[in-house]
Parts: sequence; C-alpha cells; structure tokens
Amino acid sequence: MHNDAVQSENRLWYKDAVFYAIDVESFQDSDGDGVGDFQGLINRLDYLNDLGVDCLWILPFYTTPNRDNGYDVRDYYSIDSRLGRLSDFSELVKAAKERNIRILVDLIVHHTSNEHPWFQAASADPGSKFFNYYVWRPDKPAKESKENIFPGQESSVWAYEKSAGAYYHHLFYDFQPDLNIANQDVQREIMSIIEFWLSFGVDGFRVDAATHILDGKGVKGSRLKRPAQFLKQLRQAVNKKSKETILLAEADVEPDKVGIYYGKGDRLNMLFNFLLDNQIFLALAREEAKPIADWLKGPLPPEDCQWANFLRNLDELDLERLSASERQEVFDRFAPEENMRIFSRGIRRRLAPMLQGNRAHLEMVYSLLFSMPGSPLLVYGDEIGMGEDLEQEGRGSVRLPMQWNDAENGGFSDAPRDKVVWPPLSKGPFSYKKVNVQHQHQQQHSLLEWMKKLISTRKHCREIGWGKVKLLETDKSQVLLHCMEWQESILVFAHNLSAEKTTFSLSSKVLHPRQFVDIFTDSDYPPTQEDTTRIALSGYGYRWFRVNQIKSM
Repeated sequence: MHNDAVQSENRLWYKDAVFYAIDVESFQDSDGDGVGDFQGLINRLDYLNDLGVDCLWILPFYTTPNRDNGYDVRDYYSIDSRLGRLSDFSELVKAAKERNIRILVDLIVHHTSNEHPWFQAASADPGSKFFNYYVWRPDKPAKESKENIFPGQESSVWAYEKSAGAYYHHLFYDFQPDLNIANQDVQREIMSIIEFWLSFGVDGFRVDAATHILDGKGVKGSRLKRPAQFLKQLRQAVNKKSKETILLAEADVEPDKVGIYYGKGDRLNMLFNFLLDNQIFLALAREEAKPIADWLKGPLPPEDCQWANFLRNLDELDLERLSASERQEVFDRFAPEENMRIFSRGIRRRLAPMLQGNRAHLEMVYSLLFSMPGSPLLVYGDEIGMGEDLEQEGRGSVRLPMQWNDAENGGFSDAPRDKVVWPPLSKGPFSYKKVNVQHQHQQQHSLLEWMKKLISTRKHCREIGWGKVKLLETDKSQVLLHCMEWQESILVFAHNLSAEKTTFSLSSKVLHPRQFVDIFTDSDYPPTQEDTTRIALSGYGYRWFRVNQIKSM
C-alpha cells in the first residue's frame, strides 16, 4: 500500500474500530478496598485484547466528590484517589499500546463540581476573573427557557449561591455549575486540559454534553458567537500531537442539526448515534424493520467522519428522539414497570434482561448493531450478557461490578461485600453465579465466545466502516435487508426482527441469492437454490453474505 494511503488509514483508524466502555471503579479491584482501579484494569488488558476490542472509552476518573458518577469534576489534572495515581494511568496507556489498544478519556467541560477551585473562587469574590467562568444572574427568571436534564430530581436550572449573592446556571444537578464556554479564559483552560492528557499519549476525547456546550444559557454573553470555529479549535488542539487523535461527541440532536458537529470533516470525528439507537429499539418493540430502514435512507457523515453505534451507554437508554407514543411502545415492550424507567425519557436496564435472556434475540440485535454503517460500541459486561439491579438508585442500576467468576463478589474484589462500590448481583438469572467470564470461557458456544467471533468477523468486513449503504427491498415487514459496498466489494445483511421463522424474497436488478456466500449466520442454512430469489431466516435469525461476481451498484 502507498505510504500516503497507509497514513490516511492510520489517521482514520476509528472507522474500523470496535469501542468498549469501561467504568474503572466497576471493572476490577486490585487492592481489596472494594473499588475498581487502574491497576485492576491493567491486569485485565489481556482479556480485552483477547476479546478483540480496539479502543477503550474510560469513563470519568478525575478527582471528584462523586455525586454524579464522576461527572462532577473537582480537578481536571488529577485522578480520583480511589482509582489510583497519575503514574497508574500512564502505565495503563503504555500497557494498552503494547496490545494495540487505544484509549479515549472524557472531556467534561460543560460544567464543573461546585467544589472546583474555580467555582469556590468565583463564589468568594464576584469581582474575580473566575466569576466570569460561570453563568450568573442577580435574580431567578420568572419563566425558565430550559428544562433541567434531570426532571423529578431538579426543578430549575438556576440555584442561589449565598456567598456570591447571585444565581448560577446548572443544566444538570445543582452541584454542577455550568461553565461559560463563550469566555475566552474558559476556552484557554479547556485547551490546557486537552494538552495535559495528550501528554500521556491518549488517543482521543469523548466530549461530554457536546450539544449543551454550544447552547447559550439565557444570559447575555453565554452563547458562543462562532460555535463551528470553537469545534475547529478543539480539533486543532487534539491534533497538535497527532493527526490520529480524535473527538467523539455526545450530541443527541435532530438529524438536521448533526452537520454542525461534523462540518466538512474538520470539526468532530465521531458522534454517538442516538438517532439510530432510538430507531433500533422502536423496530425491536414493533418487530418491524421500517424504523431502521428509514434511518438507513438518510445521509452518511462526511467521508473522514464516523458514527459510533451503540445499544445503550452507561447513562439511561435515552429515547428522546422518539415521539411520546413511540417511546411508550418501547416502554411497554422493554420497561413495563415504572421502576425500569427514568426521567420520563429513558430505560435503566441492560439489554440481556430487556430481551429476557433470549440468546437468539441477543445475537440478532448485536449482529444488527455490528452491521450498521459506523463503528460499534460495547459496554463492559455486554459480551457476557450482564443484567441490572433495579434496587440501586437511578443510573446505578447498570453500573454493577464486572462478573469475572462465581466466587464472592463475582471475582471483582476481595473486599467484604458491604465495602464493594456497587453491590454485586447475587440473585436471579443474571447473578454472577450464573453469568460470568470464567464459565463462558469454558463453554465453546457461550455468548462470550460468540461475541469474539462477531468482533473478529466485523474486522474482516471493512465495507461496514468505510462503504456506502443501500437498503434492499423485501416482501416481509419484519426483515431488514441492507448492503454495504466498498472498493467493488459488497456485503449483504439480513436480519429477522421477529421470533417467527420466515422466508423472504429479494427484489433487486443487480443482486441474486445465487451470488451470496454465507460468512456469518445464526445457524447452518441449506444452500440457496439457483432458480429462486427466496432466502430463509429462522426466528431472530441473521445472515451476513459476501457477494460474488457482481457489477458495481
């Protein structure tokens, strides 16, 4: 391959990558204090390497009062002492690179903790420059322009700070005052934070609350005058050390607002695909392909950009992109009890229990995720089908300790059970006694072994990350049929969203099933007959085909 082409592919590594999200405190405890830590994660890197993941997204690990899972940052330049030290983080990056695993860290600059020195200085002296780091007003508005992100827990986006004698804006919890991103001093602070973590060799940043960073706060001087330019500056900052460093943004917006974040490929590299995620769950609830098919008809990101596709992250499964009636359909199917829902918009469950532990259903949904244009993201424990604990408050239901074996605390920690950061799930069909890595390593046909095969297959199907997508018509509403084309190669994917087996007809002028070769399936299907366009799928069945001897579409 030509040197320029190699450099380009290295720079665009994320178009092929499989991402894996880890909450360090919940992954592996190395010192017996009941809290996961960086040394524990380092000790599990060989497991992640064997699984086949390319990039770890490390959830917040900064010094924090920890009232919002670390998203309330007290110091951007140090690590939560429960998790380790900066030297441990440096060791992690080095050990990961030895295994060709990249590291993304969270860039949480929409807000700070109210214990951050900037806010403490701002409150103590409204005449200081730090006062202007935040968004203030002398009185609370009679009518608020925005609703708080946490309805039912927070009733306003304004809170009174007695020592400052003013109200500050907080779109999230009241202990998370919003930074004034329009302030040049704040922008310089953000660039310094980026530069600091780049010095450790990280491969990119997940930009938290990217949508809200660009929004004004209803006060003069709190809105970025040139948001596109600010995004370009962020990109330039992360690319200073290497063109391979990326920005992955949390931007849950309508389709017509996506362009602001990608630009012409010169702003953010990746966006979490909330649009597709919502349509996948609507399609699963209805057992109809149309919601996903409709999304596939839309435009792809610019050539150098990419979607990060996921089924859920470690917040709630947010269904904001659906209408109220559509959201209710998903609730009725996957979160029928009120306790399974959160903030009136989301579900606080893991996927395996949502699908009642049905292995065929789970396989089909993950196969679907991995076949969508973009790069897939897994959350720790997805690969073994971990469950949730609805007895935990809020989002804590899905942050259970990783289940390594059937020993006490699931092999996560040697600490007494009451000292473990989140209570290990010890009862029910998803307990660590029944669902764990060790058991599944020993079973040839376990979900874990299947997931390794899925990841490996995806790596050999570059058409998915690089190609153009086309929806193919079928005569069955429950079947999604699409193809990806790249460099004169075509892959075709068929997924049955229903529990009932089916046979469907392919309607295409350029493709015929006689050209199809199965490369990944849920079962052994009989060879396709030469004289038919009919294709069989079992209940929740899936088939990946490589197409032989075709003309370009």
